[in-house]
Amino acid sequence: MTITLPLKADHVGSFLRPEALKQARVAYAAGEIDAAALKEVEDTEIEKLVQKQIEVGLRSITDGEFRRTVWHHDFFSGFTGIDLIHNERKDVFGDNHNPKPISIEITGKITYDDHYMIEHFTFLKQAVDRYGNGEQVAKFTIPAPSVIMYRTFQDRDKEIYPNAKDLFHDLAVAYQEVVKALYEAGCRYLQFDDTTFTAFNDPTFTNRMIEATGLDKDEILELIIKTTNEALRHKPEDLMTSVHMCRGNFRSKHLHSDGGYEYVARIFDQLDYHAFFLEYDDARSGGFEPLQHIKRRDVEIVLGLVTSKSGTLEAADDVIKRLHEASVYIPLENLALSPQCGFSSSEEGNVLTEQDQWNKMRHVIEIAKRVWK
Repeated sequence: MTITLPLKADHVGSFLRPEALKQARVAYAAGEIDAAALKEVEDTEIEKLVQKQIEVGLRSITDGEFRRTVWHHDFFSGFTGIDLIHNERKDVFGDNHNPKPISIEITGKITYDDHYMIEHFTFLKQAVDRYGNGEQVAKFTIPAPSVIMYRTFQDRDKEIYPNAKDLFHDLAVAYQEVVKALYEAGCRYLQFDDTTFTAFNDPTFTNRMIEATGLDKDEILELIIKTTNEALRHKPEDLMTSVHMCRGNFRSKHLHSDGGYEYVARIFDQLDYHAFFLEYDDARSGGFEPLQHIKRRDVEIVLGLVTSKSGTLEAADDVIKRLHEASVYIPLENLALSPQCGFSSSEEGNVLTEQDQWNKMRHVIEIAKRVWK
């Protein structure tokens, strides 16, 4: 069966970790169980998650990022030249919430060498094929290349990569290999999560990017565009790619400053994605006016009008009203609906229950059915 992507009712990817998985991770960290025992629990809980997503009516099915501690660092550590480290992070979320002291650092030239997450996708696809009926697709989520800027910067970075553009070039080449390997494993829906676009509204992080790269703000944006498109340059025609422009999400709190998409929306048409997931769950995201810069009609704009930060259900009529407000700038047939972010960008998860989470997803699906009959 041919599946048109993205779907009108979609989601960003991560789900709350079940208690059994949380306990297994604690036991593993304490040395009470080995890696094989942890994987067995992960496998079991991912199979349950796949079945639950199908049960509630989702058609894009993820592994919930159940094997990850945090959405981005785990992935980057799968490249040669990037190591996962324990280090206090500078990132502080709302209400002074601090994530675990886990980061990455550059230790050598970045190359691809059989990334371990290909196996993660293979398991997911097998589960979707086993429990689905042909109407579902296995969707895999990875951080965008530009997210490499969320790392611990060391003096030796400049020794390994005196020119930041060389680092991004090597990273793009490594991503080409990841995209190829995922496609060969059967992936047809690949989502890139990118926090850098919204970070341009945050002077603190923008200055951090400027200091790290030696480039000015506009040059950094151009570098992100070039690196993204280079990473996707050899993607097969039947591989659907999307980007989720996250604003930071940890324990239901945000990371970057408030602000809309005015600065970055003008370059969306230059990015070789098929869909853009944009956060619009509260006033922090600004209005829909920047969408007028998107002239392409071969893409979908997936509006995150339903929050994943709390269990309170938005009034369906209000969500539908906002979709029609956005349609002033983007035709309704080019719009779709999702939560604004995942439910668990890190293993700690947002402040809501699993039942709340599934109520949210059912809500998105039902609203989408009303709008796109």
